[in-house]
Formats: sequence, structure tokens, C-alpha cells
Amino acid sequence: MKRLGVDVGGTFTDLIYVDDEAGRILVHKLATTPDDPAEGTVRGIRELTEQAGESPSSLDQVFHGTTIATNIVIEHNGATVGMITTEGYRDILHIARHKKPLNFSNYQDLPWQRYPVVRRRHRLTVAERIVSDGSVLVPLDEDEARERVRALRDAGVDAVAVCFLFSFLNPVHEQRVAEIVREEFPEAFLSVSSEVVPQYREYERFSTVGLNAYIGPKVASYVARLIDQLGELGLRSGLHLMTSASGVATAEAAIQRPVTLLMSGPVAGVVGGIWAGKQSGHDNVITLDVGGTSADIGLAQEGRLRMKHLLDTRVGPYQAMIPMVDVDTIGAGGGSIAYVDAGGIYRVGPRSAGAVPGPAAYGRGGTEATATDAMVNLGWLLPEDFLGGGMTLDGDLARKAFAEGPAAALGMSVEEASMGAVQILSHSMVQSIEENSVRKGYDPRDFALVVEGGAGPLFGVPIAIEVGTPYVIVPPYPGIAAAMGLIATDMVYEYAATSYQRLSKLDGPALEKKFEELEEHAARQLADDGIAPDRIVVQRIVDARYLGQGYELRVDAASGPIDAAWVERVRADFHDVHEREFTRRFEDSDIEIPNIRVRGIGLMPPLTTPPLEAGGELPEAALRHEGNAWFLVDGSLEQVSTRYYDRASLKAGNRLEGPAIVSQYDSTTVIPPGIGARVDGSGNIVIEVGARLAAGVSATAAGVAGKGV
Repeated sequence: MKRLGVDVGGTFTDLIYVDDEAGRILVHKLATTPDDPAEGTVRGIRELTEQAGESPSSLDQVFHGTTIATNIVIEHNGATVGMITTEGYRDILHIARHKKPLNFSNYQDLPWQRYPVVRRRHRLTVAERIVSDGSVLVPLDEDEARERVRALRDAGVDAVAVCFLFSFLNPVHEQRVAEIVREEFPEAFLSVSSEVVPQYREYERFSTVGLNAYIGPKVASYVARLIDQLGELGLRSGLHLMTSASGVATAEAAIQRPVTLLMSGPVAGVVGGIWAGKQSGHDNVITLDVGGTSADIGLAQEGRLRMKHLLDTRVGPYQAMIPMVDVDTIGAGGGSIAYVDAGGIYRVGPRSAGAVPGPAAYGRGGTEATATDAMVNLGWLLPEDFLGGGMTLDGDLARKAFAEGPAAALGMSVEEASMGAVQILSHSMVQSIEENSVRKGYDPRDFALVVEGGAGPLFGVPIAIEVGTPYVIVPPYPGIAAAMGLIATDMVYEYAATSYQRLSKLDGPALEKKFEELEEHAARQLADDGIAPDRIVVQRIVDARYLGQGYELRVDAASGPIDAAWVERVRADFHDVHEREFTRRFEDSDIEIPNIRVRGIGLMPPLTTPPLEAGGELPEAALRHEGNAWFLVDGSLEQVSTRYYDRASLKAGNRLEGPAIVSQYDSTTVIPPGIGARVDGSGNIVIEVGARLAAGVSATAAGVAGKGV
């Protein structure tokens, strides 16, 4: 089977080609085309298949991860949306949960009000009412609904969201209004809550269906354009897109429910990090994926993805009630701009130079100092080795950007200002890792840090020293780890429905019928994707909570008959999950199941890499040259004699002693003074931070954030 994964980031588009039968892996990286990401994607697929000696028509599967949906929300440049809802409920999106981000501040923006996904003048109501048992209290006024649709059409909206009360129990009114929209306003993008998110919770459902409409036209246009261009290349296989839940969506499903793509790219990086950790013998991993624009942090215990609570699944200030892997994104990357603000404080990011104009060293017109320029100035990035020599950086421009920017403003040397930029970004990432580990009950000392992205291996060691992870794992292809995650994952679809049942009064047959309906959907979709029956696995999940609680937790449930044994198993598992999450269990409390879920999994061939050729401890064959680079040594910034290695020439068993810098096509790995590393049989560089921590190497000595440079 020939598979290709492509991940579109803010600065670079990363691709990986895998031929399972030949055991061949090829990678490719090119600048993202911000005006039309499809252009870079198509060009990358064409170039990589040519490199493989194949044509796009030979590909059996193409998986795609993208940040386009996320960027629309963050940049507030989505569609003009109209909403039709129940009479009297026009302002649900404005009121939200009636909570302020800063409880005790009288002067603050409420971002969902300042940047509404649906402006108030475009939120229209109709007479209708379905009540909590699903019965119709007030019939739909179809004439009024038709007038409202025409009013939105005349107002020039691009998309229409339809969201009525209790439609997740009885969607008949929403379905009829959807028909009217298709009759009166067929060119509008249509988002219907009973199709997008058929679950209870009023505000969250309204917000999600509104977001779906807000990003829908641009995402649908992008996916449709991409499909057309791939068709022109002769691609025969269908396009599948990574979802926020680590599953996949067909192109058609992504066009209908683009809200599921909101964390597509970052999630793929976590999946790739889990795969790399397992290859190196580490099931507990913290993943740090640092690209040109942002850094994504995830955590997996025993190789399992952690899912966010449905009340925490936000993108920017907006609630998106969709299954989402627990991954945190911060504005810290190679393109992060270093500057001194009006108050004299040295800051780096979250503003980024992106792909265009990019860092000053790119020579594309950028003049502001960035993290990439800092690393050129420190000697960590060799201008002639960037992208494997495919792109040459301009060291003079990098130096000029710092000399005329932060260094001049702070009265520092260029090297001091450059190291300061690295320290500030490292500190931001340390804080995020601690929030996703220590503050959630996980000890980083029990985990390995998998560093990914073009910039992750540059920051990995000082961050690991600060948070206490004993090992840093640099995968064979760290710069395209998110694209590799697309190939390493199975094909997964998730379906949900509201059930409202208590374990003490469970209607087993009714619940089993709902599960079976969802399972049929999942099996049908996987069959349509060409997955053989013996490679289909269906998992049941319940959202459970103690009676009276306002939130639920995901609990795996057994398949088969829903009987007394099934109930007791769910009860015991929920107590365990609740105790793990909140350190408390309440054995005497009844348990409620508001929602049920089914995950249909199509098992993909496992991604394997050929074992790396063995060599001795000395990596002399990989040594390119020796030069000077800047590091913090015992708190002092010094220029140190450093060995530069070629990653492709390293052998299994080789040992590296810092200071050392390892260059490869898609990334660069920095090993500071006093730190050692080894190359394992799978080609991972395993940097042994723990041994040096025990020996008393300080974080400052390794170049991590301190109080000053």
C-alpha cells in the first residue's frame, strides 16, 4: 500500500510518503502558500511522488491535516452567518454561560460578544417549540420561517445556521427549515444543529453550530478546490482529513461538518509523537511540536490519547462541543518575532513572521528579528544546511535584524539578545508543559519528551531539564512528525447521541438500540472507505456523571448485551475515572449517562521503519566539521567548540556528547554542553537528560530560561 500524509502549517507544508511493501519512506517540506494552501499541498504531492518515481495516481491513500479552520476562528475572518432559532432565544450566543473571563474586572472585553460568530441583526426567530420529552408544544410556523430565510438572503449572509431547542430529541422542525433554506437560498452554506451536534447543552450547541457555519464556506471552498486539483493530478484515492478527535473525515464529511477539523494539525502531531515514543520503548510521552508559528503540547500515558472535557473544547474564545484530543497550542515558533515593547520588556511572540515574509534570514523581505534568526546568530542553524541545503539562510540579515532591533533597544550584544529570545520562548513552552502535566496530576519525570517540528529539537534539552523529563526523543523525521502522525493513525469515525439514562433505572434495550444505530453508521462509513470487515473495530463510550453534576467524563463501555454485569462494569470504571481526574469518588451516588458514543475504527497497516544500520559508539563517519556555537556555560554566555553531524550518516549505537549539533533535511537537533545522547535501533536520537540532572547540571548551564542572560 502506498500512502501519503500532508500537514499544512502556518509556515511550512510537510509531507511523508510511505510504501509499505517496499519498506520505503520519503519526506518533503516546502513553504506554505498562505493565499491558497491548496497550491502548496498539490505542488508538494506532485514533487514528492516524482521523487518516489511514482505518479499521484499510484497512491492508495492520502491523509491531510490542516490548520485552515483554526486560523479562520483565531483571525476572525469567517463568513457572514445568519441564524434561525426558537422564538425568545435570539441572544443565547450573546449571553453564553453568563461568565466573565476575569470575574472581578469591570473593564474587559467578552471576546464572543466583541467578535460574534453571528451578529445580532442576523439572528432571527420563528414560532416553534419542542419540549424536553421531544413532543411538539408549538408547531413550526412555516410561512414565518420562509420569510426569515428570505430576509437573511436579502441581507447578504454567506451561511445559515439552524438551531432550535431540544432538536437533538426531535429534529423535525430543524429538518423542515433546512428544506426551506435549500428551496429559497440554495447557495448558502447550511449548518443544522441536529446534523452537526445532536447533543444537549443549549449554549454549547448553539456555539458549535454557529462556528460550523462561520468556517464552513472557506473550508468547503478549500477542500473542494483541493479535490479538483488532486483530480487533475490523476489521484484515484479519496482524500481523508484528520479531525480534532484523532479520527478522519472524508472530504464530503469535512465539507458538511468543518467544525470537526478545528484542531486537525496539532492532533496529528500528538499521534506522531506517540508513535515515535513507542518505537523507542516509551509509552508515556509528552509531545512538543514546534513549527514556524506555534508550539503544540500534548500528553499521552501508556500510549493513549487524552480527550478534553466537552466543556473545555474551545478554539480561541468560542465553545466547540466536539470530541477533541487534549492538546495545547501557544504562539511560540521559529518565526516568532522578538521585540522590546513600549514598557521596555523583552518579548517573543505570539506574533509570527509566518511563511511570508518569514524570518529576516529567509531573505524574503522580513526585517524583524525572529527565533530562527536568533539560532543562526548562535551558530545553531548553519545557513548552508537549512532544509538539507535546499534553502540557504542569510546570516548577515539575521544579525542585522537583532543588531538594529532587540540588541540595540536592550544595550546587549547580538548573541546576548539572541540567547534571550531562545530563553523567553523556552520559558513559555515550559509553562505550557507544566499546565498539561503537573497541574493535571502527571509527574513529568515519568515521561519522555518527544520533540517534533522543524524547531522542536532545537529547544528540547533545556525544556526537558527544566520540567524534569529524563529523556528527549528526536524522531528520525522530526520536522514532519505531524504528517507522519496522519500515516501512523487508524481510520476513526465517532458518532454521538443524547440518551438521558440513569444506571439505577437503565432501559437496557432502548440504550442498546441507540448504540446499534450508531454502530451501523460507523460500519457503513468504514465499508464505504474500502475497509475490510475483519479490519473494523467498533468501540462504545458513555459520557457519565454523578447525578446532579454539571459535567461528564468519557468512560469506555463494553460491547454486547446491556445487562446487570454491563451496568456494574460502567459504574466501577466511572468511579475510577472520576477519582483519577478529580481525586474523589462517591460510591453511594447514582450515575447518569447523558450521551453515548461509538468510535468506528478501520485498522491501517502499522507504520514501520526499516531498522537503522548498526555502528560503533563513535559517530566519526557522521562528523561534518567542528566550529563554534554559543551556549550558556555555568550561567555565562560563551562561544564553545562544537561538533556538527549529519543525521543521515548516524548509525544505531552511535553516542554523541554535547556540545553537538545534528543537521538533517527537516530539522536540527541541539545537544548542549554536558549532555549525552545515543542513537537507537529505530533511528531515534535519545538524549539522556536524566543522568545529567542527577549529576547536578543546572537548567541555566544548559541554556534554559533564567532571570537574565
